[in-house]
Amino acid sequence: MSRYADDTRDMRLDPDSFAGGYFRHAVYNHWDPYEDIPDEKLETDLERLVADEPSEAEFDEFRQLLAQFGAGEEAVTEDLAPMSIVLEDINDQMFLSSQIYEEAKHTAFFDRYWRNVVNPAAEKLGFEVTPPTGARFFNDSYTHIFDETERNMAELLENDSPEQMARAIAHYHIVVESVMAQTGYYSFQEIYGEQDSDITDREMPHLPGVLEGVGYIRSDEGRHVGWGVRKLRTLVQDGIVDPQVVRDTLQGLMVHVAKNNNDYSVMSDPGAMISYSRDKLTRRIEIITQQDAEVPDVEELVALENEPDAAAD
Repeated sequence: MSRYADDTRDMRLDPDSFAGGYFRHAVYNHWDPYEDIPDEKLETDLERLVADEPSEAEFDEFRQLLAQFGAGEEAVTEDLAPMSIVLEDINDQMFLSSQIYEEAKHTAFFDRYWRNVVNPAAEKLGFEVTPPTGARFFNDSYTHIFDETERNMAELLENDSPEQMARAIAHYHIVVESVMAQTGYYSFQEIYGEQDSDITDREMPHLPGVLEGVGYIRSDEGRHVGWGVRKLRTLVQDGIVDPQVVRDTLQGLMVHVAKNNNDYSVMSDPGAMISYSRDKLTRRIEIITQQDAEVPDVEELVALENEPDAAAD
């Protein structure tokens, strides 16, 4: 039989599936990393960073946060490909194709920000101009998390069992997207937003450019996290995968998440960041494993506490 024929379906797509809904949400909420964050806002960030006169240690911590985000987005742009190959449902495949595209857009934003804000600020402040790819920004724990994510995604090509699919989703959609990235967004907002901060005592400049870019990225990540949580919840609630497989995967990686957060101690409180990360993980595990739990909508999945309008100047 032709691979294009499928008597089990009346139509090619199921618009009522959650994956189909997330795909439509991606289409409706498209944004351009080159145009939708105006040059003027990046120029404002540059001016305020220079006027703030940070110490080199403070500026390096800012660079580290940006470098780790950018590297993570680039890594998953590559690493998600095996999952898109082994998924069988066209609605899941379409959603994941949109996710890979969005991860590439996030990579483009952080690259643009480094070129237009970070390097010019370093020059004006008299600091060494460094690329975002420098080894100085990536500790062993960060490297371990992304190496293991890549390995688990690649293993799907040899072993696409439900257990391995659960591990791969837990690595990326939960730990990387829902815990690490969410903590990073929280840090950006707390340090460079306009509200009083819970994680730094130093008065920092408000940076509307990076906050607007991160806001767009978070809007994408809500879909990614939602898809991952729903897939894992189905695997667990339908008795296909033992919930302990998910718990072991997540808890094994959290040690490295905590160690990575410990690197951020110049401008912020790593203990507060670690606590925030653990709280996010606990909530995700509850949604996945508890039968009466409900998956929040996209906006709630990536909502930050104490958040004003991040795009405001």
